[in-house]
Amino acid sequence: MTGPLTTLKILDFTALLPGPFATMTLADLGADVVRIESPNRPDLVRVMPPFRGGVSVVHAQLNRNKSSLALDLKQPGAREVIYRLLSTYDIVFEAFRPGVMQRLGLDYATLQTHCPRLIYVSITGYGQTGSYKNRAGHDLNYMALSGALSSNGRVASGPAPMSLQVADLAGGAGHALTGVLAAVIHRQHTGEGQYIDLSMTEALFSLQVLTAPASLAEQTSPGLESELLNGGSCYDCYACADGQYLAVAPLEPQFFAEFMAIIERPDLLPFMTLQNPADVKWLKTELASTLCQQPRAFWLEKLAHRDCCVEPVLDFQEACRHPALSERQMVVTVPSHDRQENLLQIASPLRFSGTPVQLRHAGGPIGADNREVLSRAGWSTDEIVQLEAEKILL
Repeated sequence: MTGPLTTLKILDFTALLPGPFATMTLADLGADVVRIESPNRPDLVRVMPPFRGGVSVVHAQLNRNKSSLALDLKQPGAREVIYRLLSTYDIVFEAFRPGVMQRLGLDYATLQTHCPRLIYVSITGYGQTGSYKNRAGHDLNYMALSGALSSNGRVASGPAPMSLQVADLAGGAGHALTGVLAAVIHRQHTGEGQYIDLSMTEALFSLQVLTAPASLAEQTSPGLESELLNGGSCYDCYACADGQYLAVAPLEPQFFAEFMAIIERPDLLPFMTLQNPADVKWLKTELASTLCQQPRAFWLEKLAHRDCCVEPVLDFQEACRHPALSERQMVVTVPSHDRQENLLQIASPLRFSGTPVQLRHAGGPIGADNREVLSRAGWSTDEIVQLEAEKILL
């Protein structure tokens, strides 16, 4: 393995999106990540179509560069396997509801007795304490309770879900990565591990750093299409004659002036700083009426060599082909886990001059690495065979 994190050895008990995305990022950077999976209750991502070589391509992406160890955690013998692995693997990720890992004998307090340097990350919707700690939820629910969803959408139609799982990815995975790496640095200096309790709702709440200060100071809340960046200014998406869209974001005077010159509307220059909602609506109507007169290709030709913060709204396949992503090879070919075929995947956006990211293989079947993982960690062949016979290792 290569990468800046080759010294990290992680046991990953997570499923679905937040935890697996976080540990995929760490694995891409060289960490040795072993995915602990139940053979009886597989990760739902594993059943998401389409499939290649019998493996979901979504699972293959999120579990890239990881090994899979299939254990029935309800059997006492499986706990002993985990306890022994902790002599080698000293970082744990889990995303069960509070109390589940304790019932399995795999909570932080228990595992710390086997590995005093343990760093243990728990990712949940609402945290380990409080009246909501055991409540079920998904990304949309965390968005709603954080206050972020209330200002995302249109006045005419109300709040709207986003196509990206912001709470799961930016909130859960992003903050988990920050937390675990901070804990690693702390451990390097002190020798001490620690427990990280991450609420995705709290993490998303903390991302509202542009609107929260004013809201807290004035005891108000941002509304739909009321802020500079949520549709309350010219910053918005506008339809062209062919039904395609432009993302228009010329907030600075020089960019606004350039855009007005391109669309031949110098008469709108004096109205850039309009703040009254009715006036802003008028300005946006004027922009919309101009842009809808020509197809997107017409405007893109005019915009090609001009700097004004206006770009086409691309679908995913268009984005894959766009120079901003294709020239930097953000879609890459990754060998399947069994090396029998190649899969197209999103690359890591992290580029290191000395320790480049290596995408070794895609995620594979449950338990595909059972023997290899345990053999690397010191189990003999006879011991592995015995675990298989006892149905602990499946």
